[in-house]
Amino acid sequence: MSLADLFTQGDVVTRLVTAVLLAMSVASWVVILWKGWLLRRAAPDVGRSTAAFWQSPSIAEALQNVGAFDRESLVLPLIAATQAEAPGSLAAAADRSQQLTRVLRDALHGVLDKLQFGQVMLATVGSTAPFVGLLGTVWGIYHALAGIATAGQIAIDKVAGPVGESLIMTAGGLAVAIPAVLGYNIYGRLIGRIEADLEGFARDLRELLTHGTQASSAVGPSQAVSAPSGSSGALHEVTSVGAG
Repeated sequence: MSLADLFTQGDVVTRLVTAVLLAMSVASWVVILWKGWLLRRAAPDVGRSTAAFWQSPSIAEALQNVGAFDRESLVLPLIAATQAEAPGSLAAAADRSQQLTRVLRDALHGVLDKLQFGQVMLATVGSTAPFVGLLGTVWGIYHALAGIATAGQIAIDKVAGPVGESLIMTAGGLAVAIPAVLGYNIYGRLIGRIEADLEGFARDLRELLTHGTQASSAVGPSQAVSAPSGSSGALHEVTSVGAG
């Protein structure tokens, strides 16, 4: 029995279970392929973008330099958030440190939401697909038992179809769940690494703009940008990073 036979010979429940498994499979593979493409670009871009920022002489030039490397816009929103000001509002009433903490936190949440998009769907498919397949399995066994009861004796033609249907449902549930679980675990690990890099950059940026500009209340385009202590190991030429 093939998948086509499930639609042509199965009943409403069999067709519904098959359609749900098919929809889960298509959705999970779309997310897996899209997130693979996104994270393949994002992982190296974050390192290149942060290096470009610390090598820039000013915030204005840093925005331009980072834009050349940040293809997925993961670092630029953090830098741009520190330049947004609302004079006369409650947001501007707090000191500079509190303002930066708030805007960087909000920008970081937006970036992480982009990275984590689809993770919940993969987790849901991975945890529910086997049970959906199990439903089809139980329904197929029920049909086999009903066929035996109707015939009054065990006949291979009454059992083979429903049993084959139940086996296909079991295999289908596992085939849908396994890629989703693997994608969720692998991408979760990659997202965790990128998240740690972004949080570290946001913390360093906050320290720079809070303690590195004591002579001025805001950072101007002409002010030089210097890397915070402890991040010298991450500083290297932007051209060499971009070539890599």
